[in-house]
Amino acid sequence: MAALDPMLNTSHPFYDVARHGILQVAGDDRQGRRIFTFSCCRLPPLHQLNHQRLLEYLKYTLDQHVENDYTIVYFHYGLSSQNKPSLGWLQNAYKEFDRKYKKNLKALYVVHPTSLIKVVWNIFKPLISHKFGKKVTYCSTLRELREHLQCDQLLVPPEVVQYDEKLQNLQKGQLPPPTKTPPPRPPLPTQQFGVSLQYLKDKNQGELIPPVLRWTVTYLREKGLRTEGLFRRSASAQTVRQIQRLYDQGKPVNFDDYGDMHVPAVILKTFLRELPQPLLTFQAYEQILGITRPPRTQLCCPPLSHGLLA
Repeated sequence: MAALDPMLNTSHPFYDVARHGILQVAGDDRQGRRIFTFSCCRLPPLHQLNHQRLLEYLKYTLDQHVENDYTIVYFHYGLSSQNKPSLGWLQNAYKEFDRKYKKNLKALYVVHPTSLIKVVWNIFKPLISHKFGKKVTYCSTLRELREHLQCDQLLVPPEVVQYDEKLQNLQKGQLPPPTKTPPPRPPLPTQQFGVSLQYLKDKNQGELIPPVLRWTVTYLREKGLRTEGLFRRSASAQTVRQIQRLYDQGKPVNFDDYGDMHVPAVILKTFLRELPQPLLTFQAYEQILGITRPPRTQLCCPPLSHGLLA
């Protein structure tokens, strides 16, 4: 089972990326070459990961080993529309990993490939050298991977193991075992989105109003109250993810830079939507609902039946 590096701490220069355990060093292969595993199931949603930082982290980690021969095992399971990098990022990454990285890469194992892999491969085939293409080996199961590597020392994520078991059971006509939800990864110390109000209070010296809530409301109150369609119109998804990353990394956000008053409104809605617990607690639900009900008033005219009888 894959586990996060127990030696990892917040002083790591790429802690914000490394804490997810996407890339890990996993021992040596039969030829004594260092093995790296890349696990797509550990890629967080797009707004929680700066992919440029991911690229810099990959190079930072590989730079410590690329002077010698090495092997990469790529676990494709877990890649989805919610976390997959763009084709532009993939193209940029291939260019960034120049000859220094490609020369000593002796094998790339793609585990559980899908049709998406073939599509991407065909797109980038003109850019990929024939020599590099010969280093790629597709493994439909972990059993096939074991024919090439000693998997007992590999850091295989439990999600990948469960998916592999599911595939084997489907081939045998058996029902797949129940899946287990992996434990959540610890948030960044500066995390703002997707964490509890108690966490935000503890990390902000007991401040009762979360920073994102305070900053967006202040900005909207000062500059946005006359904006038509406020809280009804959407904003660029890419811009929203970018601002979420800035907040989660503890960096300042100047909404004037975006020139769209709907952006802070969408950020505020996104923050509230991603709270693990509802803003209005379940215990207080009935009481709050009662506040919204109009007070009962006495009828100012007699019932209709009384009028008819009169």
